[in-house]
Amino acid sequence: MSNSSALKFVDLFSGLGGFHLALTGLGCECVFASEIDRDLQELYQINHGMRPSSDIRFAWKDVPEHDILCAGFPCQPFSKAGSQKGFECSDSGDLFDYILKVVDRHSPQLLIFENVPNIMRHNGGQTWERIKSSLKGRGYDVKATELSPHQFGIPQVRPRALIVAARDLSRFTWPELDKGSSPLHLSSVLDTRPSDADLLADDYLAYLEVWEEFLRLIPNSTKMPSFPIWAMEFGASYPFDKRSPKSYQQAYLARFKGSFGQSLAKMSKGQQLASLPAYARSDDDEFPRWKIRFIQQNREFYQQNQQYLSGWLAKVQEFAPSFQKFEWNWQDGSRTLWDKVVQFRASGIRVKNPASAPSLVALTTSQVPVIPWEKRYMTMQECARLQSMGALKQLPESKTRAYKALGNAVNVDVVAAVAKNLIAATSGTAEAIDSPKLERTDLVAGLA
Repeated sequence: MSNSSALKFVDLFSGLGGFHLALTGLGCECVFASEIDRDLQELYQINHGMRPSSDIRFAWKDVPEHDILCAGFPCQPFSKAGSQKGFECSDSGDLFDYILKVVDRHSPQLLIFENVPNIMRHNGGQTWERIKSSLKGRGYDVKATELSPHQFGIPQVRPRALIVAARDLSRFTWPELDKGSSPLHLSSVLDTRPSDADLLADDYLAYLEVWEEFLRLIPNSTKMPSFPIWAMEFGASYPFDKRSPKSYQQAYLARFKGSFGQSLAKMSKGQQLASLPAYARSDDDEFPRWKIRFIQQNREFYQQNQQYLSGWLAKVQEFAPSFQKFEWNWQDGSRTLWDKVVQFRASGIRVKNPASAPSLVALTTSQVPVIPWEKRYMTMQECARLQSMGALKQLPESKTRAYKALGNAVNVDVVAAVAKNLIAATSGTAEAIDSPKLERTDLVAGLA
């Protein structure tokens, strides 16, 4: 297929180039990319042979004619973990408008967007309605769904919103999902004891060993809690369900116990509050319901299992507060953490089924998944495979930047499956799905 006959696409907010890998893998030709991060621009040049333009706010006029517009526009304004200011976000809320400027200028035949699932629920659904109506008003049929890599045989649960648009989507169907004929396991993307892996530090190994002891101490007849375990509530009795502790007088709080059962008697009010868990020092008059529920559940759990845990408690008490919390996310899993996948988070040590990695977000290095059976973190290359980006020649040299870029990336296999069906459904030929020799004229004719 000659370059002149290939379907031409543009890769906006290109990042590591997930759309580039997906679309060129289908025989399409990238004619333009934009990326505001200069380091990622240089990396895109190395990996894909072209340097992206910078900020789309200035570069949109430079976008050439194309058949397919791809954009994983910034998700922070719409993410539950981000500002949630949506289109009102001063940093990046207006970027979708610049996509529309490109659409108005070139009327590409196909549009493919990827974002966080919350974009379809943000602001009571109004954000999604604005996106949909802006495209429909320009003559496009629009469809959207949520897809995750694990539905395509990739061991990562990471739901994302996929949005497609064309003049006619009546023949389009979403890709067929993996039926689970072969069980997923994180080992499918792992190297065996890679030399460049960061090993767990001794203190982090100690965290795991103490929580492993916790798992052994709880009788097998006792179901592991589905709620997060907050060990600082073990032995605590401070008031929490009607008013927050801060709203009580010092003399009243002196009757109770703080974190790990420490007496609040003979303390000043400031000392009393400092002896409570950090989440219990709120200035609010009342705790939210979820916090009340978690505190109550933890206290009841300790009362039921105090005979097994009283000697263990001093060990976890020495930990940093984040690691005094523990989340067991595999209820039916064997009662050990060494064959699971672990993540050290601000909310606690999270233990999950090794069938899939935690969702790759714009990770800090402290949140990188841990492979306990090798007592190490996942490498950058292994995380790249979770995004179907194992073919990249180079990743950012800084591990912090690499994990962040991978967390912001689109999954290549997911996007490729969607694009494959979209091209086939709008080309007028079933051969388009399997053949890279898809002519531009085929697409235009099929949409006429």
